[in-house]
Amino acid sequence: MCFGQQPCGFFPRRFLYAKFVSARRLQAEIGGEIVFFFHDADHDPRETQTILRHRKTGEPAQLNFGFVNKVQRKWSPLYLKRIADGWQANTARQLGAYVPAEWVERFRAVRATNVADFCLEMYRAMGLLEGVRVVRSSDPAVRRAACAVDDCFVDVPYAGEVVRARRIGGELKLHEGGDCYLTVPPIAYGPEQVTPTRDTRLRWMQSVIRCTHYIAGAGEQAYLRPEDAPEITFRQRDPIDRSDEAYVPGDPMISPRPVQP
Repeated sequence: MCFGQQPCGFFPRRFLYAKFVSARRLQAEIGGEIVFFFHDADHDPRETQTILRHRKTGEPAQLNFGFVNKVQRKWSPLYLKRIADGWQANTARQLGAYVPAEWVERFRAVRATNVADFCLEMYRAMGLLEGVRVVRSSDPAVRRAACAVDDCFVDVPYAGEVVRARRIGGELKLHEGGDCYLTVPPIAYGPEQVTPTRDTRLRWMQSVIRCTHYIAGAGEQAYLRPEDAPEITFRQRDPIDRSDEAYVPGDPMISPRPVQP
C-alpha cells in the first residue's frame, strides 16, 4: 500500500499525519508493506509552509524555510533548495512559543542542508517513518526505472542553480506567475532528470512502486486518474480537522483530533 506527498512543513501538516494513520490501519487489516512516495522533486516553496498555533493564545503563525536565493526559492526542486545560514537557529528560538520543549530540541538536532532532507529527518524523529519504506522522486534510480511521460518537468541548470522546468510544446519553461513563462535555453537531458506533473504522477509513480492500494487525500481525489492505474484499490485517508495546520506530538492544543465520519 502506498500514499504520496510533497515535503509539507518541517512539522508535517495534519493531513499527512492522517495518511500515516490510515496506512497503518489498512496494514493492520490486510498486511503488506507501507510505502511513502516522498515527492521531493516538487519545487513550490509554499509546500513547506508550516502553520503552528501559539501555545497560550491559540493564534496561528505561518513559518517557512529561509532559502539561499530567489532562483532556488522559485524554481529549484525541494531536494535542492538549500537552507539559508542561520535559519535553523533563528527558528528554534521562536518555536518554544508553539511546540513543547522536546520538539524544539529535536528541531535543533536535525542536520540537513536542504529543505526536503530537513523535513524527512523531522518526520523520522517523530516516529512517522517507523516501518515505512520511503521512495523519493528525486532518486535518479527511481527516475530511470519509471515509465516515460510527455507531460513532465525536467531538472536543468539555470543561472548557476538547478531548476525544475516544465516541458511545454517541446520547450522547457519556468513559471513566473500568471500566464508568464521564461524559456530555458535548449539542453539535452535524460530520464534521471525527468519527473511527472500532477496529472501524470500516479502513472509514473505506479510504474516503479506497483502498489495494490493507494491512500488518497482530499485534494488528490479531485485530479487522480484511476484509469491510469486500474489495478490499484483507492482508499480515502482518514478525515482530520484543521488539516492544513502542523502536527506536533504531545501538545493537546495542536495534536490531531480526527473528525468522526
